[in-house]
Amino acid sequence: MLNPNLKLNQKLFEKDVAQTPIRQGFGEGLVTAGDADKNVVALCADLTESTKMNLFAEKYPERFVEIGVAEQNLATVASGMAAMGKIPFMSSYAMFSPGRNWEQIRTTIAYNNRPVKIAGSHAGISVGPDGGTHQALEDIAILRTIPNMVVLSPCDAMEAKKATVAAAKTLQPTYIRLAREKTPIMTTEDTPFEIGKAQIFYESKEKSQVGIIATGALVHKALAAAEELEKEGTHVKVMNLATIKPLDIEAVVSLAKECGAVVTLEEHQIAGGMGSAVSECLVQNFPVPIEFVGIRDVFGQSGTPEQLLMHYGLDVPSIIAAVKKVLARKNS
Repeated sequence: MLNPNLKLNQKLFEKDVAQTPIRQGFGEGLVTAGDADKNVVALCADLTESTKMNLFAEKYPERFVEIGVAEQNLATVASGMAAMGKIPFMSSYAMFSPGRNWEQIRTTIAYNNRPVKIAGSHAGISVGPDGGTHQALEDIAILRTIPNMVVLSPCDAMEAKKATVAAAKTLQPTYIRLAREKTPIMTTEDTPFEIGKAQIFYESKEKSQVGIIATGALVHKALAAAEELEKEGTHVKVMNLATIKPLDIEAVVSLAKECGAVVTLEEHQIAGGMGSAVSECLVQNFPVPIEFVGIRDVFGQSGTPEQLLMHYGLDVPSIIAAVKKVLARKNS
């Protein structure tokens, strides 16, 4: 059942559940952050409408800078603005930022611990027809290794809005991972959000046998899989891990101790991603059997989002199979 304490969308399992692109929540959150603090500024690399930064640019044109197709400059100019007391948000496709300007993010932003907020849109394979060159499947890995960097991966537009507003209030460089396609709305205005805190979205009435830890748009797939498993008599908990760094170690270890087995789910390479962060945590604190659902060391390709999720084993049947596999290992 859904966690009643989180005031989640009670219609999220229905076929006609409302859907909105996660990037839309970022754009709305940026406007809200700008309303609250005049030091919030925005910079984009010629993808203003695609990243939904146009919402801020239209309301606060004097606080918006169009950098053009120059992602390295995007990072360095943002760092300079932060050094002068501004709170810069910079946006592009995740494949270009942080994909193309990683060194500038590392050296001019993170090394100097400047509070620049990096919005990487169109992340994951659900970019669909854009193909492998535009499908960022490595962005979590390359940014979570940088000291000082916070890594956020909101599950829906509502959470993206809250994550953006929260990021504006911190003094740390922060990466916000955003998906392109419409995603079911799982949270509500009343659902709490805090950077660094994981949340249990779904919990069986019986003792849970497996913990599913999901991040980003795939949280909805995890919830759908949990409902199917429940019908089969397999009891699971689903954790929404919206903050990948800093990892909520206490929550992850608690889930592992209770369930005795874990499945991680992400629209990202397994190597270096959220699942790697979880396994690093558990191997030091409470080792349990783990199965990883993610991209297995291959590039993406063109296709519809649903075709690609199925092809790369990120759909509901694949999650269910991973749960059964890890449960067999646990019981062997």
